[in-house]
Amino acid sequence: MSIEVGSKVEGKVTGIANFGAFIDLGNNKTGLVHISEVSDSYVENINEELEVGQTVTVKVLSIADDGKIGLSIRKAQDKPAESAPKPKAPSRERSSSSSNKRTSSAPKKQDFDSLMSSFLKDSEDRLTSIKRNTENKRGGRGGRRS
Repeated sequence: MSIEVGSKVEGKVTGIANFGAFIDLGNNKTGLVHISEVSDSYVENINEELEVGQTVTVKVLSIADDGKIGLSIRKAQDKPAESAPKPKAPSRERSSSSSNKRTSSAPKKQDFDSLMSSFLKDSEDRLTSIKRNTENKRGGRGGRRS
């Protein structure tokens, strides 16, 4: 069986590190599943998700020129049909109902990508606020006076 980008293959977990898991794909081929590709939800400790010797189905994301193979467990899993239409909802409807969803429904597990984009937005807002406050204290020039 040839290993090509986009194909799904079975492999065995041969090693676990803080950043991901090494998967033996057979034919002397080993790939890496990064911790962000293990599950749709945030994974803090990869040892709670995988263990050495476990057989997993992975999707081949990339094959580098030097032979490194990038793999994903979460993309190898078939997604339910109901999750596909969510991003296609009209923006007006989403903005008006988003505040109601937060208060009326139980909190959902967010996937890594949404958590990361939320973190980046918050971080950017904080940096802008700090920069604005610092410039006000320095007289708006951004440099120190002597």
